[in-house]
Amino acid sequence: MKLSTLSKITKTGKKRLGLGHGSGRGKTAGRGTKGQNAKGSRPLSFEGGALTLIKRLPFMRGKGKNKSFKSQPLVVNVKFLNLLKKDTVVDIKSLVENKIVNLEYAKKYGVKILGDGDLDISLIVKLPVSKGAQKKILKAGGKVEV
Repeated sequence: MKLSTLSKITKTGKKRLGLGHGSGRGKTAGRGTKGQNAKGSRPLSFEGGALTLIKRLPFMRGKGKNKSFKSQPLVVNVKFLNLLKKDTVVDIKSLVENKIVNLEYAKKYGVKILGDGDLDISLIVKLPVSKGAQKKILKAGGKVEV
C-alpha cells in the first residue's frame, strides 16, 4: 500500500462538541463566550427582536379563506356508467357494487356525474348531474331524478 494510491477523503468529520479539553472544543464548544447565540436555541422565526414575517403579513380574510378544507364530490364520468346493466338505477349503492367508487369516500364527499365520454345504455340516475351529463343520459334514453 502506498500513500499516493489511497482514495482521497474530502469530507470532514462531524464536530464532536463538549467532549472535554482533549477534543479541541472543550468548555464553550466553539460558541465563544456569553451572548444570545452561546446560551441556547432561539425559534427559527426569530429575527433579532424585529416583528416576525408571519406577524407582518395580512390576515386571510373573505371568501376564499379555507379552500383546502372544503370538500368536493367524487367525480364519475358518463363513460364509466357503460359498465352498468341497462335500466339500472344509478345511486351510490349501485356504483359501489360495480366498484366504480369507494363506499367510504362516496359517503364522505358525495358523488357527482360529469359528461365526459359517451353513454350507450339507458339508465335511471338518482345523483347530482352536470348539464352535459344530463343531455347524454337523456339522449341515450335514460332518466335523471334529483
